[in-house]
Amino acid sequence: MKKIFYFLFLSIFVNLAAYGQQDPQFSFNRETQLTVNPGFAGSNDAITGLILNRYQWSGFDGAPKTLLFSVETTANIFGGTSGVGLNIISDELGFSKNTLVNLNYAYHMTTSIGDLGIGSSFGVFNKSINGEWITVGQDGITGNGSGDRWIPQSEVSQLTFDAGLGLYLKSNDYFAAFSVTHINQGEITYGDGGEYFPLIRSFYFSGGYNITLSNPLFELRPAVFAKSDLASTQVDFTVDLVYKERFKGGLSYRLDDAIAILIGVEMRSGLNIGLAYDITTSALGRYGYGTQEVFLRYAVDFGKSRLKKYKSIRFL
Repeated sequence: MKKIFYFLFLSIFVNLAAYGQQDPQFSFNRETQLTVNPGFAGSNDAITGLILNRYQWSGFDGAPKTLLFSVETTANIFGGTSGVGLNIISDELGFSKNTLVNLNYAYHMTTSIGDLGIGSSFGVFNKSINGEWITVGQDGITGNGSGDRWIPQSEVSQLTFDAGLGLYLKSNDYFAAFSVTHINQGEITYGDGGEYFPLIRSFYFSGGYNITLSNPLFELRPAVFAKSDLASTQVDFTVDLVYKERFKGGLSYRLDDAIAILIGVEMRSGLNIGLAYDITTSALGRYGYGTQEVFLRYAVDFGKSRLKKYKSIRFL
């Protein structure tokens, strides 16, 4: 167990020290497009609310835990059809906790190849670090890193402004998206000596296609989701099999990291439920800890005369 905790600490510390990718990752990356792409806002033509929990490497003390709440809808702004959205994300990783709150706006336009959303996001990013954390070394508990000026000796919490841009294109048969998060690369200053934690600009690309099978009740939906901060890149390949546009089962492969099993269902009430389990394929997988993810999503459409239940579009 001592080696396990030591390995986890090293993983956390190296990622923080190297300023690696800072946005949380999700196996249901279609559902969480708004978190990285403001162009997605309003693309569902409904008021859509999403709550998602992700527990990564369950069983480790200090393992990543992510809670997401988002809501988005269409709106008539600036004389045209637009989309607006809100993200609230809490992401805990060992002694560090990141909180992001942002507002999203997307201008919608119809093109010859589909409906295009051009979006921007503005908000605040808060980073808090608990300087009283302890590490586990070869000889057991060794303390909290006293004397290292890069490690606060007490709990600190700071805010910085954050902005992003995104494009989201969709039609009945496919979608494609490109976005940039932390475009302004805000900085968190947390020490008297000028120590800081920069937000690294990250780039996202995703795309998918609907393939109707010989039995029209079934659809195959392959998709790709890639992210990069130009220092490291991660790519997810996903294939979903959908029945009657209500029941979904799929597999996802994250390069050099994990294989995910995904299931989802739309209840007759219009509530969508999804569960994912990641099987770690990296070196950490030898300890047998997986990752669980669950979401609840509900959407309603404002008709001309009454509020009515919304049935999900082709992309769950």
